[in-house]
Amino acid sequence: KRLIVLGGGPIGCELAQAFSRLGSKVTQVERGPRLMGREDADVAEYADSVLRESGVKVLTNHDALRFEVQNSEKVLVVAKEGHEYTVAYDEVIVAVGRKARLKGFGLEALGITFDKTIDTDEYLQTIMPNIFAAGDVVGPYQFTHVASHQAWYAAVNALFGSFKKFKVDYSVIPWTTFIDPEVARVGINETEAKEKGIEVEVTRYEFAELDRAVAESARKGFIKVLTPPGKDKILGVTIVSEHAGDLLAEFVIAMKHGLGLNKILGTIHTYPTWAEGAKYAAGNWKRANAPEKLLTYVEKFHAWRRG
Repeated sequence: KRLIVLGGGPIGCELAQAFSRLGSKVTQVERGPRLMGREDADVAEYADSVLRESGVKVLTNHDALRFEVQNSEKVLVVAKEGHEYTVAYDEVIVAVGRKARLKGFGLEALGITFDKTIDTDEYLQTIMPNIFAAGDVVGPYQFTHVASHQAWYAAVNALFGSFKKFKVDYSVIPWTTFIDPEVARVGINETEAKEKGIEVEVTRYEFAELDRAVAESARKGFIKVLTPPGKDKILGVTIVSEHAGDLLAEFVIAMKHGLGLNKILGTIHTYPTWAEGAKYAAGNWKRANAPEKLLTYVEKFHAWRRG
């Protein structure tokens, strides 16, 4: 089957790679200059390369104009830099975003307002005190794990809100794009830091140096940690590798509970495991922020001891 995937976001990339590996001839069309446009350029380049390795034909900077039937064959007309041409297909997957279907459930009759999502307060309560909402109908993140997170707040506030309410916490939201290898992120990345004017220090660790990755012939990828200059507070982490979604959990709990890279560095990690990547990333940060003046004094002290 010849398959066209419209959209270069996480879902489009996941489906394009999956169907290509299942034997379809996949063409992925993205109107932007790169796949996964919310990620840093190096992450987008990585996603592009692994999809192409999986047999996906990636068309960036292409506008999907219209579908036609030409000579009894279904085609998509695309354009790049004003030049139009056709891509033949058998099936199409549209992965350009989604919104909740909210009409037809009687919300309007109750006066519950909504646009793309239902309007709730910070406790997930609508204007009707006995109606709470959670999941994609609320947003702002369309993730299963966020829906589960919201469900706890909605349920507890509905049951016990007359005694105590809990504001839903979106402070640390992780997500993973399940291409192979995976791309996982929590907090801000370099692109967002630049957009928001946040000064950051970037620390990288390459999995090519990790013994477990070498043993499994899976040396592609890296960990990238963002911190305030000279400080070990974790502002954001991007992991590109096998098991990236699992490896991210250590950084998520660290950010949630205010633990910095020094704490990760001081934690014993089993050898040889993928999890050691977190410790080695913290070690790279420590070396880059070594107290040079103190080390000079230490060197002089030990030189004196040696006589």
